[in-house]
Amino acid sequence: MNKSLFLLPALLASAIAQANEAVDLPDTIVTASRQAESASDSSAATTVFTRDDIDRLQPASVADLLRRVPGMSITTTGGIGSLTSLSLRGTSATQSLVMIDGQRIGSASAGQASLEFINVDQIERIEVVRGPRSALYGSDAIGGVIQIFTRQGSDGLNPRIKLGVGSNQTYTRELGLSGGNGQTRFNLGASLNETAGIDRTRHNADGDQDRDGYRNRAYNASFAHNFTDDLEVGIRVLEQSGNTEYDLFGNPEDDFRLSTVATHLQWQVNDVWRTRVEAGHAEDKRDSNYDFFAFAYNTYRDSASWLNNLQLGERNTLQTGLDWYEDRLNSTSAFNQTERYNQAAFVQHRYDAERFSTDLGWRHDDNEQFGHENTFNAALTVPLDTHQQVIASYGEGFRAPTFNDLYTAFGANPDLQPEKSKSYELQWRGQWDDTQLQAAAYRTDIEDLILLDPFFVAQNISSARIHGLELSAGTTVLEWSTLVSATWLDPRDRESGKQLPRRPKRLLSIDTDRQFGVVGLGFSLVANSTRYNDLDNTQKLSGFGTVEARANWLMSDALRWDLKIGNAFDKDYRLANYNYNGQTYAYQNEGLTGNLALTWTPQF
Repeated sequence: MNKSLFLLPALLASAIAQANEAVDLPDTIVTASRQAESASDSSAATTVFTRDDIDRLQPASVADLLRRVPGMSITTTGGIGSLTSLSLRGTSATQSLVMIDGQRIGSASAGQASLEFINVDQIERIEVVRGPRSALYGSDAIGGVIQIFTRQGSDGLNPRIKLGVGSNQTYTRELGLSGGNGQTRFNLGASLNETAGIDRTRHNADGDQDRDGYRNRAYNASFAHNFTDDLEVGIRVLEQSGNTEYDLFGNPEDDFRLSTVATHLQWQVNDVWRTRVEAGHAEDKRDSNYDFFAFAYNTYRDSASWLNNLQLGERNTLQTGLDWYEDRLNSTSAFNQTERYNQAAFVQHRYDAERFSTDLGWRHDDNEQFGHENTFNAALTVPLDTHQQVIASYGEGFRAPTFNDLYTAFGANPDLQPEKSKSYELQWRGQWDDTQLQAAAYRTDIEDLILLDPFFVAQNISSARIHGLELSAGTTVLEWSTLVSATWLDPRDRESGKQLPRRPKRLLSIDTDRQFGVVGLGFSLVANSTRYNDLDNTQKLSGFGTVEARANWLMSDALRWDLKIGNAFDKDYRLANYNYNGQTYAYQNEGLTGNLALTWTPQF
């Protein structure tokens, strides 16, 4: 790939520094501290996508949206609905926590969240916290936390209907109704998306030469009510189910169901104390069907939390919390145990002085299988002037072993310890004439990585070291609202010195949009450098860059047309390989595609 692509951030940043107008970046985030705060006040590096961003960018999937996050690389096994893995700041797919409305959705057996089954039509907002957050969330939050919030109500009565058609016999339909007033808000939504897909491997043996389709049915509902100005209750429900096909030993397919229920009660007791109780349930079901056999891995998770925020004077804030969740696994494979619980307590303190602020936090987890784990975080924020600030932080993280690691009938190791990490980060943030610039340099050391030994038994036998540098900027250049991010990573296995698999060392993302009256135009560029498919670095996957174009037309106040051209230059690229009968095959990605959608949102 042309390395000159990675000079673009420096050139663009130079132009941005001369601009007078800025893109309207969202400034409120919940995930970084488990309470609402200004993103500019948070010591964590964050990225937020609102519903307006989703409508403007027209992503085909959650992965298509998240690939814009600094430090985020995506691996798919071919097209929409295929197995999707993310790497945040050079960590693995199982080392970042993924939640929907506060509910963990990772599989208890594999440890990975089924991002490929989440329909973007049901999403109101996505928050990404980059960097360790185990001192707040416990296991899995080594690379960061991704939280998806489902659709919610707004004032008035707002129906919506969306119909779309695209390449590879792709069809989308969405129907929704939201509304509310000063006290009550609600949302109801349903969608049906399907595509004939592509041949994900071009492997012509065992009937694998056909297209691999995908079908997703999704429903969501939310309700929130304020009994008084100080007391609120709410519930959010999401269910997604369907079928995805893939290539492996014939014509296999998975029937899936991903669902969450989240409830809360929040009470502002007095001027000092705010308390919140949360409870929820999540399910991740996957039934795999092959020509001659079938198997299932179904995860059920119940959870509850009690969060308290204490405003101790003008400068001190104290946050405390109790967490509990229990995982249960129902599988056709044999496991020595099929359930376990985790309970935890945490405390966070923030001090705001005139010339600096500090964040200190500690969490203790008690897991039924591996015992106790303590994690700690600290941050110091120092304003340089009214436009700039620097943040130095330290954070610890850990990942608990999965059911596959601990309880499988063959190869289980009940003596496994959690993977543990220590991260050091230095951030700089600046804002001039509403132009926002950010830089972050960090190092993460991960110990006790879990790998299979020569006898296919899971062991704590490896470690990793990750260096990273992220640059991002947002502004309006010549009336084009522009966001750009560039990342340089050095993710290494410390035992061998090799580059960690499926993680590129350089990432670039540029989004630029402009509205010409009732017509909008936009373009995106995503570029990744070389990555390796394996830990030994023998299977090299070339770097690539893809371009997409989009347009919208506000035909009336209620009718909007959206057009997207994906992979506009029909780039042929690979994100992963797989081995079959001693041969190496590449998973295919979609080439040039087009999608057209009509959205009707009448006002009442």
